[in-house]
Amino acid sequence: MWRDARGCGRPGCRTAHRLLYVSPDPVPVRCHVVTGKGGTGKTTVAAALALALAADGGQVLLVETEGRQGIAQLFDTPPLPYEERRVAVARGGGEVKALAIDVEEALLEYLEMFYNLRRAGRALRRMGAVDFATTIAPGLRDVLLTGKIKEAVTRRSDGRPVYDAVVVDAPPTGRITRFLNVTGEVAGLAGSGPIKTQSDSVMAVFRSPQTAVHVVTLLEDMPVQETADAIAELSAVGLPLGSVIVNMATEPVLPEEALTRAVEGRLTGAELAPALAAAHVHDGTALADALAAEAVEHARRWAAQDELRDEVEALGRPTVELPLLPGPIDLGAIFELAGRLEDHVRARVAA
Repeated sequence: MWRDARGCGRPGCRTAHRLLYVSPDPVPVRCHVVTGKGGTGKTTVAAALALALAADGGQVLLVETEGRQGIAQLFDTPPLPYEERRVAVARGGGEVKALAIDVEEALLEYLEMFYNLRRAGRALRRMGAVDFATTIAPGLRDVLLTGKIKEAVTRRSDGRPVYDAVVVDAPPTGRITRFLNVTGEVAGLAGSGPIKTQSDSVMAVFRSPQTAVHVVTLLEDMPVQETADAIAELSAVGLPLGSVIVNMATEPVLPEEALTRAVEGRLTGAELAPALAAAHVHDGTALADALAAEAVEHARRWAAQDELRDEVEALGRPTVELPLLPGPIDLGAIFELAGRLEDHVRARVAA
């Protein structure tokens, strides 16, 4: 509900496993916003991060903002309603709850809290006015979403935060800056009153050391470029940056010396033919040539990815790599990725 805000261990990896973002400020990071170019696996990473933060007894809320029910699919649960529901128990007894924000319900709560107009809001919904308003003014949708996120981050019970951390599966990098900053723009338009008060309180959280925006990327040209662009845009409007999370990173399958020779095109089928002959493989010459060509292609892809690691490192953010896992991403895979992230999570500190 709305509440009143007042009351990769990879040997030789040059991108070492540095800590996931830790604020130097004594206020811990409690709002983890996860973004990334479409297709980079940001929802999967957000889910794994939530589990990692919940390890050893943490209470974490995982928030979906795009209405795709991706979190429900990952945790193999029914579609999430507009209420916080437990979806997983983490190592050490921590809990992950999830919430899919429904814009209409969020608007009704907002109207009831600040204007005592819930009945009027229901009438507007029956007339289709809510959907119409959020369609012609998409910024209104983002204001409601960010307001609900802020409420979850700041909610307290008996003087303590209800959640140790809130992880947000946020819009992709092309939209993330406007999504997080839209409430600030609204505050600039409203000179006073509840809208400005609410907007200012949201931006006070998003621009504070309580928040970190993590960007998920792949070691591919477009995702790395979008990551760089997003970091520049977020910095320009004063939103706090967290880590770059390299997802689906692969390991080389060749030894270092062979990898170097393959990149340079010096690995040939003739070198592989004796081993195939010893294994009694018929027509080994043709197969050896095909294997050598595959090895060269693999090595050159690896070299291109390693060059992109330099670009990621040059962004100057803490970086962590998650491996490409075989098979589909299911609940077991999420727990495996969470285990990889646990060593890098230092933000889960009780306020």
